[in-house]
Amino acid sequence: MAVPVLSIEDLKIDFQTYDGVVNAVRGVSLNVERGEVLGVVGESGSGKSQTFMAVMGLLAANGRLSGSAKFQGQEILGLKPRALNKIRGSKMTMIFQDPLTALTPHVRIGEQIAEPLRLHLGMSDKAARAHAKDWLQRVRIPDAARRLDQYPHELSGGMRQRVMIAGAMACSPELLIADEPTTALDVTVQAEILDLMAELGRETGTAMVLITHDMGVIARLADRVCVMKSGAYVEEGPADAIFAAPKDPYTQALLAAIPRLDRADRGGRPTLEPVAADAPVVVEAKDIEVHFPVNHGLFGGHKLLRAVDGVSFRVRQGETLGVVGESGCGKSTLSRAVLNLIPPTGGVVTVLGRDITNADRESMRAARRDLQIVFQDPLASLDPRMPIGDSIAEPLQVFRPGLSREDRRAAAAAMMERCGLAPDLVNRYPHELSGGQNQRVGIARAMILEPKLVICDEAVSALDVSIRAQIIDLLIELQKQLGMAMMFISHDLAVVREISHRVMVLYLGRVMEQASREQLYEDPRHPYTKALLSAAPIPDPKIERTRDRVRLTGEPPSPLDPLAALRFLPSKRPIDSKGPVYAPQLREVAPGHLVSEFDPV
Repeated sequence: MAVPVLSIEDLKIDFQTYDGVVNAVRGVSLNVERGEVLGVVGESGSGKSQTFMAVMGLLAANGRLSGSAKFQGQEILGLKPRALNKIRGSKMTMIFQDPLTALTPHVRIGEQIAEPLRLHLGMSDKAARAHAKDWLQRVRIPDAARRLDQYPHELSGGMRQRVMIAGAMACSPELLIADEPTTALDVTVQAEILDLMAELGRETGTAMVLITHDMGVIARLADRVCVMKSGAYVEEGPADAIFAAPKDPYTQALLAAIPRLDRADRGGRPTLEPVAADAPVVVEAKDIEVHFPVNHGLFGGHKLLRAVDGVSFRVRQGETLGVVGESGCGKSTLSRAVLNLIPPTGGVVTVLGRDITNADRESMRAARRDLQIVFQDPLASLDPRMPIGDSIAEPLQVFRPGLSREDRRAAAAAMMERCGLAPDLVNRYPHELSGGQNQRVGIARAMILEPKLVICDEAVSALDVSIRAQIIDLLIELQKQLGMAMMFISHDLAVVREISHRVMVLYLGRVMEQASREQLYEDPRHPYTKALLSAAPIPDPKIERTRDRVRLTGEPPSPLDPLAALRFLPSKRPIDSKGPVYAPQLREVAPGHLVSEFDPV
């Protein structure tokens, strides 16, 4: 019988902290066979990363471990660094979640890939550089020769992740450990990276361990799945079996909490209320523009960054408009322009019929009572010196100064209860709460004035899947109770489908498509929308591995390029680059379904 590439038996990891001993990993056992992709899933704190950090000899100084980990039959736990270095970096490599911090910022890309080739394979400088260039080409980095001499900060997030893969695969390892390799990437880039990893695995026969909380990623790549909870494995089996018939209640709950891109059914959880056709318009934006001058070159001058470029929409009472798009598309800038936190360069925003774009200070202050925002990182948006009860009540102190302290605290307590926060948390500080609890505090603070419009800017993207499902349920229930309008900004198309009545797709500051949820997900028209939807993973191996992908050819254009808006309409590119650039027009292809012009392929 073949020896597994990696064999772990009864691995236990404890950390000595000021609050006592933390049992991070409790008796984990597993095997990874040659050519296999093992998916390790679980929520934050389940022990996924710590298990394999220990295998790599990267355990923190306060960690203590016991048990066994064998690489190709050789015990590697407790190996001296000199002996371990003969294995890791060449035969056993790791891709980390954040390539920008994992890559050395002051060392050129080519040198970072070439170093292990010289160290482990004894290559000359010339041969190592040539091999590094070859691997950059294999991971589909354009103009590889030039990239060798660039630094990490000069590359996009997707490019840096490809560099990490090239460096990890360059020595032809037997085992590749990928720790959340696509979490920080846009959906189309994530799809490309996953396809690339699958292709390289088939070509080289390298065994892979894929550590992630994203069950859609597991469905796309994994042959076998281990589910972790509280430092232990609760279920293990072939991917098809785990997804089709999970046995452990935790696995069942984990899969039930995942939003599905391919269907709107929420499995008995709260659903959206329909919006009346004559419901009053809460917010309307007409041709909103936000442009920033950007310094360019060593000799002065600037280019214009068109962060938001002519966006129009309206949101009615009780309605949620989902705003989706990848990094740099202008989602967050648009939200701040709607709230007048960033003065728009052009266009008009009206809230409840009042133009707030050019409102004076007093008028804007009065309007802010009806406008609220929930940010992505609640810990960063809450005052760390203030108990959460006071944070929630603070808007009442500003906008309802006549209320007594007792009335404010009573109102805060009532809102905490509505948001699922226990009363005994009222005097806790943000650092004493979990991420999900802090996000509920941020929502309670935003809702305390019963605003007419709430903007959620990536409000659930940093949360575990079960907590994310709870927060979505909470927002839907609060919308039913308060009748507020919402803008829900996210890069996660499955989440947007669950919570939105209408959806608007942005690309480089422009609207590519805007339609009802049913229209957009069941009948997408624009090629960019199709590419986004086909790239987003579905947590079902039978569906995920047979789907057709819509791919966008070439590298994304720079938002500083005035011709970037014509990526999908190249027939309108001016012959003279100095001439005026055509602005793609939105056209109504069905009632309420708007699509930006594009050239048919």
